[in-house]
Amino acid sequence: MNKTILAVLILSGCLSKGFSQGENEDQSFRTSKNLLIKSTTVKNYKDLELLVFSITVEGTAGASVPKVAGQLDGAPVLGYVFPTNLKSVDVGFGEVEGIVALALTSHPDFDDTPLWDENYDRNFGNDGVIWHPHWVVLESNDAVPGGLSVKQFDKENDNVTLPPTNPGMPMYMDSPGFQVVTKGNQIRVIVPQFRVSGKTEFKFDAVTAYMQVNTSREDLPLLGVYAVYSVASGDLSLPYSVK
Repeated sequence: MNKTILAVLILSGCLSKGFSQGENEDQSFRTSKNLLIKSTTVKNYKDLELLVFSITVEGTAGASVPKVAGQLDGAPVLGYVFPTNLKSVDVGFGEVEGIVALALTSHPDFDDTPLWDENYDRNFGNDGVIWHPHWVVLESNDAVPGGLSVKQFDKENDNVTLPPTNPGMPMYMDSPGFQVVTKGNQIRVIVPQFRVSGKTEFKFDAVTAYMQVNTSREDLPLLGVYAVYSVASGDLSLPYSVK
């Protein structure tokens, strides 16, 4: 099945039937204007060879962040996410099925960007709550209410290809270190063209979502989607193009 169609079927179904709560989801997220998307764009600045991904919300972008859970198992993750029709190889992964998405995340219980110091304090392991980007490959997963999870792999599998900036977790996830800027009702991330293999013509959408880490239950994914708060297109049809 085409991965874009798969995304539409999964998330459209989830939005229509509602969600059960992840144990550490902040209930205020469900009604927060900070997570209610008004519009989204990806702009190509040809002279600088940069792409700027942007989400505009009704409230203040990035002002809502998860509360500390105190441990990795059950750790809450909040995200402004750009699902795309880019291929996994375009962003440094091997050839793998799934939905390539750029996720801007905040999670106070752990730091998964060991190469980057987002809060400028020279401690590279204490800034998970600061909004930062990840490339992820999403797949269908009926074990979580949101119907999606970050695609995992066996640690012993030598055939997995990850970008060198990956955080060392057994998932198709990268910590690329792109600059994330929050100002007023906009959250933006700056992506050099060479980091997407020069692709400047692709389709995308924008979603705000709650995710949660699991390290204790074999029947749940390591990082699953538990709630979707807003979808720019309304139906996750990936109707938007790079300008």
